[in-house]
Amino acid sequence: MELEQRITNANEYLLFMKNMKFKHVHVVAFDLPFPPNYGGSTDMYFKLVHLQKLGISVTLHVFLYDGKEKAPDLEKVTFKTIYYSRKRYKNPFFGKIPYIVKTRKNEELFQNLLLDNSPILFEGLHTTYYINHPLIKDRIRVVRAHNVEHNYYSALEQAEDNFFKKIFFMIEAERLRKYESVLHEVNSIAGISPAETNYLNKAYGNTEYIPAFHSNTDVFSRLGKGEFVLYHGNLSVPENNRAALYLVEEVFPLVKRPCVVSGSNPSKKLIKAISKYDHITLRANIPTKEILELIESAHVNAMVTFQSTGIKLKLLNSLYRGRFVVANSHMVKETQVEDLCYISDKSVEYASLIEDCFMQDFTEVEKAKRIIILSQLFNNHENAIKLAKMLQLEIN
Repeated sequence: MELEQRITNANEYLLFMKNMKFKHVHVVAFDLPFPPNYGGSTDMYFKLVHLQKLGISVTLHVFLYDGKEKAPDLEKVTFKTIYYSRKRYKNPFFGKIPYIVKTRKNEELFQNLLLDNSPILFEGLHTTYYINHPLIKDRIRVVRAHNVEHNYYSALEQAEDNFFKKIFFMIEAERLRKYESVLHEVNSIAGISPAETNYLNKAYGNTEYIPAFHSNTDVFSRLGKGEFVLYHGNLSVPENNRAALYLVEEVFPLVKRPCVVSGSNPSKKLIKAISKYDHITLRANIPTKEILELIESAHVNAMVTFQSTGIKLKLLNSLYRGRFVVANSHMVKETQVEDLCYISDKSVEYASLIEDCFMQDFTEVEKAKRIIILSQLFNNHENAIKLAKMLQLEIN
């Protein structure tokens, strides 16, 4: 019988933890890390993978919501995975505590954290309801900052068309701005981008840059030429839908090449905009495997965002797997990969850069440049070691 199955109750678990001499950490996840199909889940999942490779055992605490179900695959990369239901409130506008925090208040979670004295990694400000509780204030507490959350929610407000959602994002941004002060008392903060690391370090100190964990192991970019331009993203996210609309309405009409927009749940407005052009194709709700094939086959991956928050995992995927990347400045701002992209914020110039890329092959020289820069910045193994040190876990 598996070891985890034999630990059937809290007393046995506590006795086991006291008798075993091994490296252990609690990780409180704001969402289900598997499948790793968007930026936040990807960072969390591959963090678990690489902590395990260092010999660190993880008790993972996961909040389930939006119809998501338990993921047996997480048992392969954790010592133990415990699931909790996220609360929902009829009036998300009420209260001083951010909605994303108070809906993850869970007494069972808190009691499970008290079963031992292991360090705790809180994934996102979302999971920090208990972070300064007297019973865990003497524990090693590290927060993984996935964004500067009040900036992120302000950007969501700008991208949202629905009146009530827009008001919610505005209120939530202000609540998060005030709530963020809980970070004053934690042991350390792991920033996900240089810009956000600088902000958090200036405000709270003890902040270190730990780049996003990701699925890529090598640069697989194909040499030569592709035949189309690609934009990909989760189109149900207002920010991504806004970026796709910008490209379809202002950039792709100026490009004399086939253009593809790919992603899940595109808006009616985006579908209508694409239908006006014969050279623009929509590939909606296709499997991840097919999206990766599009990234690898395209000659240009077009990257646009209007939120300079964090680093977009789709940018990393395009650099590891695709050929040329043309981006706007918000997409690459302070990511340290600016030299690997063509950059413009003007639609005519952006389209011209795409055309320029089609005048050249993607070469070994370009690929070698990516290998050097990406292996230094986004090395999952080295970044897992840095995180383990922040958690004060000894690595052999």
